[in-house]
Amino acid sequence: MVTAALTVGLLAGPAYAQDVQEVQGYGVEGYGVQGHDGQGHDGQGLRGVGWALKETGKDSRFRGLAAVSRSTAWVAGSKGTVLRTVDGGRSWRDVSPPGAVAEGLELRDIEAFDARRAVALSIGEGEASRVLRTEDGGATWTETFRSPDPRAFYDCLTFFDSRHGLAVSDPVDGRFRILSTDDGGRNWSVLPITGMPEALPGEAGFAASGQCLVSAGSRDVWLATGGGAAARILHSADRGRTWRVAESGIPAGDPAKGVFALAFRDRTKGLAVGGDYRTGEASPQAAAVSADAGRTWRPAPTPPPAYRSGAAWLPHLHDAALAVGPTGTDVTTDGGRSWRPLAAGSFDTVDCAGDGGCWAAGEKGRVGRLEVGL
Repeated sequence: MVTAALTVGLLAGPAYAQDVQEVQGYGVEGYGVQGHDGQGHDGQGLRGVGWALKETGKDSRFRGLAAVSRSTAWVAGSKGTVLRTVDGGRSWRDVSPPGAVAEGLELRDIEAFDARRAVALSIGEGEASRVLRTEDGGATWTETFRSPDPRAFYDCLTFFDSRHGLAVSDPVDGRFRILSTDDGGRNWSVLPITGMPEALPGEAGFAASGQCLVSAGSRDVWLATGGGAAARILHSADRGRTWRVAESGIPAGDPAKGVFALAFRDRTKGLAVGGDYRTGEASPQAAAVSADAGRTWRPAPTPPPAYRSGAAWLPHLHDAALAVGPTGTDVTTDGGRSWRPLAAGSFDTVDCAGDGGCWAAGEKGRVGRLEVGL
């Protein structure tokens, strides 16, 4: 419905959300953002694109999101809530794990392989950090990990494929802790810390969008941090056994500041977003880009105007990506160097599937799917 959408501009050419094959041949230059930087400037970007809100019937805050396709998506959030749609958001099935609901767990990340298989992470100190897994679309869930260490606090998880995945905890004994699975999340083990650099005082990950730990390809993974003297990004090329660290250039030096989300299009091309999550606080230089697998990062010359907690590359549009946060959505069409406002409205996380289906989720049960020509 038009009234349920946040639209930008006018329809320009074939519908991105309707026919990915047409968009692949159309190219990002076929869209234009008109006057949405608040100064009437035109520019290359996405025109006629906005979020069509999908009524979930819930008031949970969804910081976990897995976009399987244009039709299928999972969201996970507060109060132990997990929802799944297989019809493009027209209807949502409540597939919340009963135990998570009973205990009011904070589910901050979910990774889904298809409409039936998903792995969810709850956060918190010690035993509140858990991993849950379903193979039947959420009809039943199995708890496959519960942290036995009261010092651990798991923030995010990622999968390289349907078998191999990692989860990350804030530092324990001065180093980030990495949890690994090689059977799709059925079993987990803590990796040795010998290849992990020492953490800075106060350094941690942010469980804001499920994107503080991301992977690309079969072995590369990146970890975003904040809270310390510098906002750093760690990279591993061997599935979390050894790590190299780089400074992002995004301001830190405060528990509320740092890198909140990463997105890599492939193993070399990445972007980072973040800032200061406190309401009303300025977030200058809240984005950075890398072209060398995270060895070095450059500040975005034109970053988003405020704190952003989630990011995702748009499929089939080589240099286009989205960033979301409590104050709106921004788009880049030059690989993260410059960002323009795309839509107002609060979202915490964003994810895009290979068929071109892009979803966003956030507070008060808010979920949207990216549409063209609404």
